[in-house]
Amino acid sequence: MEINQTRYNDKLLITTEIIKKTEEITIYRYIKRFIDIIGSIVGIIILIPMIVVLWIANFISKDNGPIFYTQNRIGKDGKYFKLYKFRSMVVGADEKLAKYLAENEEARREYRKYKKLKDDPRVTKIGKFIRKTSIDEFPQFINVLKGEMSLIGPRPYLPREKEDMKEAYYYIITCKPGLTGLWQVSGRSDVDFENRLKLDLEYIEKESFTYDAKLLVKTLVNTVKKDGAM
Repeated sequence: MEINQTRYNDKLLITTEIIKKTEEITIYRYIKRFIDIIGSIVGIIILIPMIVVLWIANFISKDNGPIFYTQNRIGKDGKYFKLYKFRSMVVGADEKLAKYLAENEEARREYRKYKKLKDDPRVTKIGKFIRKTSIDEFPQFINVLKGEMSLIGPRPYLPREKEDMKEAYYYIITCKPGLTGLWQVSGRSDVDFENRLKLDLEYIEKESFTYDAKLLVKTLVNTVKKDGAM
């Protein structure tokens, strides 16, 4: 009888802990969403004059392409969404990338390792500036307001990267992708794809208000120094 009572008490304790943890996560999600809404509204207010300035800059440089660029990304629960960015590349960049990689073996090796090119020939003159200053990421405040992204979280992956994510995919899609996160403040372009996955998994393990605040402060510092990105 005493053994049964002990087992009952242990099960009750475990159940109580699970309920408590679930409640904490729920509260965290609700508050995080509230912060996301406030932060995205502020970001969109800043975004409006940026659109005007970039339109003028593109006009002067005789770049007649669209100001915005949209791309499918993997969101929470594996659902695809349209990610917004200021266009920093030439029109038809995806087709030009395929041609460039086919003709350049060294670039193929770099892209295979990092899933991007450090000196991407497709980037426009204005594109280099807005990437360096992280301005190209500002339209994603729209994604945050729509609830497709969060201010802090794993960076949204491309559909074609799903296979390379392997088992990490199932953990990463448990939360919303972020405008900034651990990868963005840990070297960004200098971090290869495999280590990017490790950083995103580390964020999911440590996710909390304190950790989010720490990453947000690091992002702001890095952006001011121009050695990081959102």
